[in-house]
Amino acid sequence: MKLLAIETSSIACSVALQVGNDIHEQHVVEAKAHTRILLPMIKQALAEEKLAIGDLDALVLGNGPGSFIGMRIGASVAQGLAFAAGLNIVPISSLAAVAAEVLSEHEESHVAVAQDARMNQVYLGCFARDEHDLPVALGVERIHDIQEIEILGDHNAVNWLAAGGGWSQYPALAELQTVTLRHVPDVLVPRAKQLLRLARKSLESGAGIPPEQLQPAYLRDQVAKPPKSR
Repeated sequence: MKLLAIETSSIACSVALQVGNDIHEQHVVEAKAHTRILLPMIKQALAEEKLAIGDLDALVLGNGPGSFIGMRIGASVAQGLAFAAGLNIVPISSLAAVAAEVLSEHEESHVAVAQDARMNQVYLGCFARDEHDLPVALGVERIHDIQEIEILGDHNAVNWLAAGGGWSQYPALAELQTVTLRHVPDVLVPRAKQLLRLARKSLESGAGIPPEQLQPAYLRDQVAKPPKSR
């Protein structure tokens, strides 16, 4: 199977190409560079394997939540390529991609991923390890005010790993939790190669969609809307 994964929901611009069992990834952490470097990264990845977009079986997209502008860049490029080549898109949670990397490197079974949503809020996703060592979502991904207490309280019988930039951006969020929470400081942003791991499982269940059906997971209905007063 030949898959191209694109992840632009954070300050990282990440592209990974899978051909059979081989995966080649380019991962650049540089804020506000996505529009300049994404297409050249894709072209380079395909050229190294002597492939055209039409040779792929599907495109895999890190579908957020995350940076509004970054997500729009990734979605626009993925849709344009998919339309041109007649490919489906496999949307994958960017929070799940962070969780997948954490679970591949640590033995704990639960991970909470928080990314900065600005305005004293985080995008939060909670995941447990499945039988394939991949993350399974525990509930829906959502926006949380950092003042909300015990967001992990429903699962307080287990120890949690905390990953993503939201925990370091808002230290008070971790301090409010009553569960055992261990921060993983080196896994802050999603990587495209983790999208590929998750996409294989999604493709088995027929998760690919036509590009016109893609709906990025912005989570916030109005991006400029201030958080609800308490």
